[in-house]
Amino acid sequence: MAANRTSIILGIALLLGLFVVFLANTYFSGIEERQQQQVEQLKLEQVLVATQPLAFGTVLTAQNTKLVGWPANSMPDGVFKTSIGVVNNPRGPRVALRPIAIGEPILASKISGDDGRASISALLPDGMRAAAIRIDDVTGVGGMIAPGDVVDVLLTRQQSGEGADRDDQYTDIVLEKIRVIAIDQSADENKTDPLVAKTATLEVDPVGAQKLALAQKVGALSLVLRNVTSIEDGANMTVTQSDLGSGWRSAPARRAAPSPGLAGLPPGFYSENPMPPRSPPMAQRAPAAPPVPVGPSVEIVRGTTSTTYGVKRHGS
Repeated sequence: MAANRTSIILGIALLLGLFVVFLANTYFSGIEERQQQQVEQLKLEQVLVATQPLAFGTVLTAQNTKLVGWPANSMPDGVFKTSIGVVNNPRGPRVALRPIAIGEPILASKISGDDGRASISALLPDGMRAAAIRIDDVTGVGGMIAPGDVVDVLLTRQQSGEGADRDDQYTDIVLEKIRVIAIDQSADENKTDPLVAKTATLEVDPVGAQKLALAQKVGALSLVLRNVTSIEDGANMTVTQSDLGSGWRSAPARRAAPSPGLAGLPPGFYSENPMPPRSPPMAQRAPAAPPVPVGPSVEIVRGTTSTTYGVKRHGS
């Protein structure tokens, strides 16, 4: 019995020892992995950063840039690992196209090309176009629009068709959620002071560029400033002069209940067509028939036309 008890105790002790060894190996393996990760994180590479705030058009020099160590596993795309070709570029000074903060890596997408030109084309994403439109203090929202803002583009033009007057006009939303690249010749997004400008350069796709070119020929364009975080779409319906004094109705209500002049048209016709047809003119009223005389009368026939005349009695 004593021998069996001793064997059992030794077996339990052996199992406990193996379990302790397993826990120790797991613990020390975790420490080694963490240390290895720290070593990898401490691997630094040289990256060109700004040493002072760089505004749009600022020339990159040895005084406002420097090379610093940057973690290799968190390297941004488009960084410069040397100042050669960036600072003191022999083909021309390279300038900032977007604001760059102190300590921020200088990226290829934020500075001008190797030729040194601070062109708008460098700010355009692939597949997008830059199109300019004329604005003034009213169509440009009183000068409150600045580069980087988001706007809607409205087109107001004369209404045509049967029964339309020369003064009849209507307004459509041509483009929505369009980013402003530049105001006049300035593309600096840090300039937020109101400025009454003559042109606004917008970032649009190829179809949007065609719409803007045509819209400027057929009517007057206006910009509507919107919240940059706003994602909802507009009503996308035509507004005519008859809507100005009829009180506001929401777009769904107008689609559900078209105006009397559009009765009989398919549902949604009013909102889907850029220029709703006008109500047909009222039919011309027939001339009123002459009154029939009361009392004695005489009918005189001239050709195929007869006329009845009243006859007054003697003494009446």
